[in-house]
Amino acid sequence: MPSAAAPPRRHRVAVLALDGVIPFELGIPQRIFGRARDSAGQRLYEVVTCSIRPPGPVRTDADFSILVEHGPDALATADTVIVPASYELGPVYEEGRLTPEIAAALALIRPGTRLVSICTGGYVLAAAGYLDGRPATTHWHSAEHFQRLFPNVRVDADVLFIDDGDVLTSAGVASGVDLCLHVVRRDHGTAVANEVARVTVVPPHRDGGQAQYIQRPVPEPQLATTTSARAWALGRLHEPIQLRDMAEQESMSVRTFTRRFREEVGISPGQWLTQQRVERARHLLESSALSVDQVARDAGFGTAQSMRQHLQAALGVTPTAYRRTFRSVGA
Repeated sequence: MPSAAAPPRRHRVAVLALDGVIPFELGIPQRIFGRARDSAGQRLYEVVTCSIRPPGPVRTDADFSILVEHGPDALATADTVIVPASYELGPVYEEGRLTPEIAAALALIRPGTRLVSICTGGYVLAAAGYLDGRPATTHWHSAEHFQRLFPNVRVDADVLFIDDGDVLTSAGVASGVDLCLHVVRRDHGTAVANEVARVTVVPPHRDGGQAQYIQRPVPEPQLATTTSARAWALGRLHEPIQLRDMAEQESMSVRTFTRRFREEVGISPGQWLTQQRVERARHLLESSALSVDQVARDAGFGTAQSMRQHLQAALGVTPTAYRRTFRSVGA
């Protein structure tokens, strides 16, 4: 009898734990990638944590160490390498220079491996030269220092994350969740990413271009919010929605509503509506057999041409190409 076909190899994610690593950021990749499954319930990723030294303890920035079971050799087998934030980067942070141990570990990474940083993990990628001439972000508090230390990097401190193809960087702390969900969405489509977000109890999508930090006072509890207007709009994405219509749901003037919306969401109502319609279109393209024209109408774009322009701007692909890539996953 012919032998059973071997199961497909999972995409291998190696998370590099450096001394002083922040436990929250270190746990994000396992939490997100470790819960991504296909329609048959099979895991889509294998996540391993490694050190720049042989297996053993690694200090964290908390009052405990972690026991890492993989050494730097794990980097040589990775399809994606993730560098979380650390508070003990030494010359990497102070001088923009890799230590011999870190340089030797990074040298094991195969060409073409996808590189991802969370928060100040971007210092490691920049010191290794991976970010030269590229756009990148890091925690807003470190952005000016990061730019001074690495003048060849095009730093943007006003975004949650930046996807530059094979190198992706995120801002501080929770934006690492947004970036990892974005990678799952890019690899396997909206349905898989949304399920991971649902299990993780986080928003399924925050656009990378959203501001990472908005300086404002804590709102008074009695102040009205724009929550009801957003819920109202989400139930009517297929209809034309004017700004004044949303403002009326909260009994606010357009000016007050727009200001309050930006304070709460970080982007304008128009930008938010476009994001929601893109997400609706992605879901329909993945999970339904509707024609592209019908998807455009149901998502509120009106015409296939309008939807094509918005998807091209947001995702870099046409609706047909997106469906061809992800239809079998979402169906």
